[in-house]
Amino acid sequence: MTGPAKRRKGTLTSPAKGTPASPREGTPASPLTHFDARGEAHMVDVSTKAATHRVALAEGYISMLPATFELVAAGRAKKGDVIAVARIAAIQGAKRTAELVPLCHPLPITRVAVDFELDAAASRVRCRAQVETVGVTGVEMEALTAVQVGLLTVYDMCKAADRGMVMHGIRVLEKRGGKSGDWRAAAAG
Repeated sequence: MTGPAKRRKGTLTSPAKGTPASPREGTPASPLTHFDARGEAHMVDVSTKAATHRVALAEGYISMLPATFELVAAGRAKKGDVIAVARIAAIQGAKRTAELVPLCHPLPITRVAVDFELDAAASRVRCRAQVETVGVTGVEMEALTAVQVGLLTVYDMCKAADRGMVMHGIRVLEKRGGKSGDWRAAAAG
């Protein structure tokens, strides 16, 4: 390409007259940090943030028919031990979050702990994932991704028995570390 670069929506142009400011300059017009001052999506610059120990805890549920729940609880699903496979999938999901969510930073995850709780009375399984890092940005997205991938795996392994399973209640329960400090969700109603 010769001559001055042309401006296309969503791209930066050559350093010529009228070149827009980099996403790093100025202040975003809203608290939605993944948009720059022009309202265009960008990956947030975290280069000036201090590395701290960061923790996020997320949870979610998958509800199913009582007969399907019994297969999971007894370890008799045709595809094998549903909970064991879902735990590995959840850990893998946390590790691959930046590949799935376009504006997430790849993070050096230091710990992922995934727990499943079987609730026979409600015919549901709860997944909780705690993710930790020592880094410059939080791990809420990794915890949420771990939960969702764990629940998706339960669905995949049991769908032959119950296509009507429902995933719900997926949320961050708490986060610790970083400049904004600690945060805890209100109790679920």
